[in-house]
Amino acid sequence: MRAAAAGLLSLSGLGLGHLLVRRWFRAALCLAATGLLLLAVLPADPDGVSTGLLVGYGAVLVAAALDAARIARRTAVAGSWRPVVAAVLGLVLLAVPVGGVALYGSARDEAVQQMLLDRLETADRAVAAADGQSFTTAKAGYAKAYAVYRDLGLKHPDSRAGKKVPDRLKSYYEAVSAPYAEKDYCMALEPLRHLRTLPKSAGAELLGDLAKWPDGPLSESLYECGISELGSYGEEAASVAKGAELGELLRTFPDSAAARQVAPAVDARITEEAGKLAGAEPCTVTETLRSLSATVGALTGDGLEASAARAERGVQDGVYACGVDQFREKKFSEARSTLTGFADTYKDDKRRGQARNISIAAEIAEDRPQAGNKLPPAKRPGGPTMELVISNDAPNGVEVLYTGPVTGSVTLKACGSCGRYDSTTAGNQQACKAGGKSYPKVRLRLPAGDYHFLYKHETGSTVDNYSDGSKIEPGYTYTSCTYVVEQDPYGLDLPSIDPDDIA
Repeated sequence: MRAAAAGLLSLSGLGLGHLLVRRWFRAALCLAATGLLLLAVLPADPDGVSTGLLVGYGAVLVAAALDAARIARRTAVAGSWRPVVAAVLGLVLLAVPVGGVALYGSARDEAVQQMLLDRLETADRAVAAADGQSFTTAKAGYAKAYAVYRDLGLKHPDSRAGKKVPDRLKSYYEAVSAPYAEKDYCMALEPLRHLRTLPKSAGAELLGDLAKWPDGPLSESLYECGISELGSYGEEAASVAKGAELGELLRTFPDSAAARQVAPAVDARITEEAGKLAGAEPCTVTETLRSLSATVGALTGDGLEASAARAERGVQDGVYACGVDQFREKKFSEARSTLTGFADTYKDDKRRGQARNISIAAEIAEDRPQAGNKLPPAKRPGGPTMELVISNDAPNGVEVLYTGPVTGSVTLKACGSCGRYDSTTAGNQQACKAGGKSYPKVRLRLPAGDYHFLYKHETGSTVDNYSDGSKIEPGYTYTSCTYVVEQDPYGLDLPSIDPDDIA
């Protein structure tokens, strides 16, 4: 009984078994071991105590108990202790290590709770620090904060920190979607797309109603951003790229209220821009319409095919209006390029002929600005006409452009038996006058009025121009002869039409 009592008292970790048998040094060793254990495990750590330390301390207690029991078998207990009383006390004192384990477990649980609360607070600070920053800048901080919320919500839902996660997630969604709340729809797209991906990683149960919330704001933002940028970019490639928001809306949310607004809004914008073609900047408006056409052409949806057709008609009208405006502003090179392109592209347009006429007048005006003082008439005027006969005394072909009461062009073939003249004087005296020689010629019936001519002579790989103007009066037949002077720096010398040349 003495041995059992001493052994049980030593299992308390207080060295009482050795005190019972008056072994003071060994009792002190037991207390020291317990003290060292307490220093090692307190304050409680969330990760707990290492298994090795617990096993070692348990081995010390067992060894102390066996040692105290061994000594007690040979030694009387101290004082008036009776073995039975000592044994009972030993059993009672076993509650000390058991109670210590329970208290330590409670302290460890509290340490875990505090650790989780600290993690929650760190995530909250990350979200707060992102306030006022662009989503691109704050994205990394948001990702770390969300990872903490997700971990707490999924792995520690019953902890004090885990129970706060639903409210924190609402705050997180509000912080990330702040550009949408501020109606900065283009800036809101990326953060809303981010929020829409979260259910894939967290699951709908953790997010609750938040899982579907981004759909409405994202569809609205795609619409508002896409419409605000519609037609704002001159280059077609850029327009198509900027129209991606509307394309994403129609693909991702085809049945949404925002998607149903796209066709009417696009149509209204096209109508609005087309109405500006009669204003002061038709070329700028045309570029906007071109952008609209390119953007709408890349979209698919009810009503958009008709909108695309209207936009293309607007571009067609705009190209013509732009060319006319360029001519009026004496930008003859640009007008020529624009209207030539119009005539080549829109072959069935009723304005094609007039576009070619204005292009011809613009080309003449590049060399002879007087030809661009007014637009060529859209219709041939009535009244008396005269005949103009143009002959070619040159070894190369020549194209003759003219504008006045009527506008047009003719081409004369090269004169195979003709050559170059040594001087302008020789040309004036001999050109088109050789007997028995057949010169390529063309006859024009022109209404009377002031005309401007441009002769385009092919001289090898280049084209040399010569411009002139004449007043044509009714009742006469006029003749003109083109020829080439060898030493002329331009390769040709074309005399003007003169009433003295009447045939």
